[in-house]
Amino acid sequence: MTLPEMKLAEFVLLPELKMLQCGADSVWLCEKVSELEVCPRCASPSKCVYDHRWVFVRDEPVRGRIIKLKILKRRFFCKSCRKPFTEPIPGVLPGRRTTQRFRAAIADACEKYTDLSRVRREFRVSSHFIYQAHYERLILNLREREGTSHWPSAIGIDEHAYGKNKEFRRTQFVTTIVNHNKGKMFEAVIGKTQAELEKATSHIPGRENVQWATIDMCDPYRNFIRSFFPQAKIVADKFHVLRLLTPSLLRKRKEISGTRADLRAKKLLLMSGKNLTYSERLALDRFLCRYPDMRELYGWKERMHSFYRIRGYGRAYEAYKRLVDDMSVSFLPEIRTLRKTLLKWKEEVLNYFSSNLTNARLEGFNCKASLLKRRAYGYRNIENYRIQLLNACS
Repeated sequence: MTLPEMKLAEFVLLPELKMLQCGADSVWLCEKVSELEVCPRCASPSKCVYDHRWVFVRDEPVRGRIIKLKILKRRFFCKSCRKPFTEPIPGVLPGRRTTQRFRAAIADACEKYTDLSRVRREFRVSSHFIYQAHYERLILNLREREGTSHWPSAIGIDEHAYGKNKEFRRTQFVTTIVNHNKGKMFEAVIGKTQAELEKATSHIPGRENVQWATIDMCDPYRNFIRSFFPQAKIVADKFHVLRLLTPSLLRKRKEISGTRADLRAKKLLLMSGKNLTYSERLALDRFLCRYPDMRELYGWKERMHSFYRIRGYGRAYEAYKRLVDDMSVSFLPEIRTLRKTLLKWKEEVLNYFSSNLTNARLEGFNCKASLLKRRAYGYRNIENYRIQLLNACS
């Protein structure tokens, strides 16, 4: 073997392998160099070699060129347990015909390429092998992270739709739990009921560490937090509280004028008053003067926005009492319903002014989940979707 071939073998070959010959069609003949091997059953060293056999192993491509290793493996006989064994090759797991770095290269290509067809053509492997190598690495990453994970002091809980459940003919949800301290996704649970959440997260230690939990005014999540995290204070998400009147405003506007010509009025109605220009505010006032009910709804919406601009828990508590008391004199059914909701979630709404936590980061992760599903053209296996989501957002 020439000197350039020796240098190339040192750079490309697996550890403890020696190049014998660089054959045709990118097939390299090599063997393992070691004085003895350890029996995998009794851990006794053995030097008794009684047989040899050739094994083909697929290795990582070099500059797009396929590399195959033809390894001469030795068969040893263990005198302690009186049984034979084959010497292991570093970088190749038992029973496999591909190196670990070859599988890692496929997993990296799955993240870089837009579709798996390119990966299949690039590495000349089957789709089944690509899925196996890709999800094997994702699961390994999750296990490494789960081994050191404990419940953080502040979490956020939200859900998004995965798709239709073919068995029960209804929408299936995935609940995501975010770590507010690190700004990363902590866990993803298939389902949104209290029983499903408790079953999926019972193995995670440190429940007593959770001090704050943000949710979107969902009763199953509130019941789950109260029973599962005894020390946690629940915070109702600011965005979901502010949008309680949005459906009523849009319904009223549609009753008055449901044409696309009034879409600008829809945008102005949903915007906060402090963000409107003088001309926009003037045009909106002229529009609301003709419709008293909508004007009252808009006034309460603006008052909710001004309530969240208050600083300090004490001031917010007093403003909250005045807000609920003033709602009791309104004759609009939407305002009476809003008052009942605010009274039901009083403690959770006021906890925002002590923590300043929202579910804004969770909404961003939900957007990323939609992009994942769109990029993959949907997932058939919801567990694979969960694994992919956790690796993408954590």
